[in-house]
Amino acid sequence: MIPRRDQETVASLLSRFPAVALVGARQVGKTTLALQIAKARDSLYLDLESAADREKLRDPAHFLAPHHDKLVILDEVQRAPALFQELRGIIDAARREGQRHGLFLLLGPASLDLLRQTTETLAGRIAVCELGPLDPTEVAGDDLERLWVRGGFPDSFLAIDDETSALWRESFLRTYLERDIPQLGPRIPAETLRRFWTMLAHTQGGLLNAAQLGRSLAVDGKTVARYLDLFVDLLLVRRLPPHVANVGKRLVKSPRVYVRDSGLVHALLGIADRERLLGHPVAGASWEGLVIESILRVAPSSLQASFYRTATGTEMDLVLQWPGDEIWAVEVKRGLAPKTGRGFHLAREDLKPARTFVVYSGTDHYSPSEGVDVIGLAEICDLVRTRGSGASPKRRPSAPSADPTC
Repeated sequence: MIPRRDQETVASLLSRFPAVALVGARQVGKTTLALQIAKARDSLYLDLESAADREKLRDPAHFLAPHHDKLVILDEVQRAPALFQELRGIIDAARREGQRHGLFLLLGPASLDLLRQTTETLAGRIAVCELGPLDPTEVAGDDLERLWVRGGFPDSFLAIDDETSALWRESFLRTYLERDIPQLGPRIPAETLRRFWTMLAHTQGGLLNAAQLGRSLAVDGKTVARYLDLFVDLLLVRRLPPHVANVGKRLVKSPRVYVRDSGLVHALLGIADRERLLGHPVAGASWEGLVIESILRVAPSSLQASFYRTATGTEMDLVLQWPGDEIWAVEVKRGLAPKTGRGFHLAREDLKPARTFVVYSGTDHYSPSEGVDVIGLAEICDLVRTRGSGASPKRRPSAPSADPTC
């Protein structure tokens, strides 16, 4: 059992809101986390994929009346959309009796329909928490390479060997495309979505070119946008916007697109283990995606994330803009001796960041030049999380490096 950082977040939200929606991709660990929370309080768990449990809720107010003092956990809540209206009445009645928090924990995939139901029907009564795959702050430091290769879905990460992990991810892809996505509404051929998802993996971290993708799939640009929106809504793909700044230069306007879990990138491309990955052209982009996703997983919602790129190629992989407009610039490099080029330094001159980081595969923290920190992935995640919580970030002492060139 790997303790999840979001367990504390969900518990805190339950102490302040009548209902909390825990959303995330399939098999990311929502049910496990909810059951861990249930151990600490009097709870009732219902799985709405079970016909028997759905039948119990034909008259929700009547069934739940004897359980008014319990935390009611409703798993796969998207299977009963009509339930939301009933929950609003139950929550309002409980509020009038002085029960103002910790009534319902709702679990489901992050789909537009589910989020619209929660925001429209339960507005002011519910908080939403997103649970993602495991990240570097939740695994041991020597497991980082395994996290990169296998991804953060718990069953994939904890598999007994790489072959079993690869088989799990292939099964996950097939089940998601053939069963889960059709259940959420869109009627799109599974093979078409598989090809689209694979194309995104091939171009991991690249600029979105809807016209090129459309030609490859024999569809128009609007259809490509609809497919992309679907994967973004399901928290399977991240669309990173370009940084907007008045720097007197022509900036790239297209977003960058990342498959959010590195293990799924490798499964889509048929990469089963570390040796094959290190010899594949996607290795650098895959590592970049892991770094960006890990940082944004621990960042507060108030943080604005983007990338910076000019028409002449000056670029910075990640720009973090904090409330108050303080900017952190992040460049990602795979390897133990990171080197940066002229475009990196020009981007620093344009952005004028308060702090600049080069995130690499090692763990030493050193400063090859003034204002630049070379840092490991786990440490920058800790810095971002600490900065987001309002505490003063602690800088580790500089460590010697075999090649401090940056």
